[in-house]
Amino acid sequence: MSAGLSNNISSTSVFLLTGFPGLEHLHSWIFVPFCSLYAVAILGNYTILFVIKTEQDLHQPMYYFLSMLATTDLGLALSTLPTMLCVFWFNSREITFDACLVQMFFIHAFSFMESSVLLAMAFDRFVAICSPLRYASILTGERCAKVGLVIVCRCTLLLFPLIGLLTLLPFCRSHVLSHSYCLHQDIIRLACTDTTLNSMYGLTLVLLIVILDPLLIILSYVLILKAVLSIASKAERAKALNTCVSHICAVLIFYIPMVGLSMIHRFGKDTAPVIHILMANIYLFVPPVLNPIIYSIKTKQIRKGVLRLLCQKRASPGHHL
Repeated sequence: MSAGLSNNISSTSVFLLTGFPGLEHLHSWIFVPFCSLYAVAILGNYTILFVIKTEQDLHQPMYYFLSMLATTDLGLALSTLPTMLCVFWFNSREITFDACLVQMFFIHAFSFMESSVLLAMAFDRFVAICSPLRYASILTGERCAKVGLVIVCRCTLLLFPLIGLLTLLPFCRSHVLSHSYCLHQDIIRLACTDTTLNSMYGLTLVLLIVILDPLLIILSYVLILKAVLSIASKAERAKALNTCVSHICAVLIFYIPMVGLSMIHRFGKDTAPVIHILMANIYLFVPPVLNPIIYSIKTKQIRKGVLRLLCQKRASPGHHL
């Protein structure tokens, strides 16, 4: 089949999204907790961004990277919201091939960006603990902005070939996707031609981002732990480690669901479809929901900023009307 014909078949394809099979009559009720999670994720991450922007004391490298994390979490939540809303509340399952590619691009882009931001935050903690006197000169505002730009370019440019390869695939099998949003591994499963090249490039992306990033994060923490153990004062050691707690939690809640989802996809061929759906939802929902909560509780400056914001809202004239 020629590339031109393949491309024509692909571009005119309409996929069917899936909610929870067998529970379609309960979709409206099932979406209520999902709606609550979306509200927490969007409001929580927006609050983090607003607090960092308005509080002058938070205009520091650590909080610049935190604002990047909140932005990626916000983007990840908003990427899945339109189709989740259509499937669960309006029972509208159809999505065009082009729209599916756009959604897939944003979901994977924000997911990869989050991995890269977590790596940048690990480097931030490494410099802060291992070279505290040089911290301000190494991580200037301009360099933080450049790191953010590199993260965006790295993740988006690596994804463009993935999108291009998908446009060459013909889809002549069932067009029913396994989730209520579009994922790369879900789309290539429906192709009726050899997808080795797509799979190999997808694996390359996983190795470059999803495997390399956590390895470098682990290396950063090995060096951090080595530096902390060399501190004589027990109180200073505890203080240094405490600055890493929020980031460690963010790393765990991002990578553990990702590993779980990968294991289910690879070894859980006979697992009930609902398990695949639940794991995918956990992977996409847990970081955006929990990250702002963790940083609001564990980071004193963020907590103070959030409390100050709430107090201002309560004290505003509109609150008493």
